[in-house]
Parts: sequence; structure tokens; C-alpha cells
Amino acid sequence: MPKQRGGGELVQGTLEMMILRTLARGAIHGYAIAVAIESRSEDVLRVEEGSLYPALHRMELGGLLSSEWRISEANRRAKYYKLTPAGRKHLAAQSAHWNRLVLAIARVMEP
Repeated sequence: MPKQRGGGELVQGTLEMMILRTLARGAIHGYAIAVAIESRSEDVLRVEEGSLYPALHRMELGGLLSSEWRISEANRRAKYYKLTPAGRKHLAAQSAHWNRLVLAIARVMEP
């Protein structure tokens, strides 16, 4: 599960959604997914290997991702992941749900 810098875990299911959103930009390997999430969150979120790779495996088994072995930019063999059509559909549904949830929380938090 992704961790916020300074401790604390995020809402269940957010890691999967962030992985899907990251892969919507194109196929990349696991380490690059973690780096992209950390970078896009402006270093607020850190994805641990112990959470990332089981999630990728689970999502691949669930048909949301496909993968292939390639040579990385560091000239190493790496498994590259990409979204399947089912993964794109799941991302759209998760994004819509997330947006509704964020708006509802914002309404509750208003003074």
C-alpha cells in the first residue's frame, strides 16, 4: 500500500488506481511506476516494493494489465506493464468513483 511521507497509509484501493493512471500514459517497468507516482505526488507518496509488485501481479492475473520482458534504459532485463482494454475500463470506473468520493469528503469538511 502506498505510504504518505511522514507515515500513514492511504485509502484502500488507491494504489491500484494510481498504477492504472500511471500506465495510461504508456508501458513502463515496475520501478518506473513507483518513481512516477512519487514524482507526480511531489514526493508525498512512496510506493514500497512489497506493495507494488504484488499489486501488479494481482492486476495482471485479473486481466487489467499485460506484461512483456524488455531491456530497460539501464540496459537490464525488466518486465514492462501496460493496460489492457479491461484495465482502461476499470480505470474509468475507478476515476469516476474517486471523483465522487473526493467531492463528498470536501463537502463534509467545509466549515
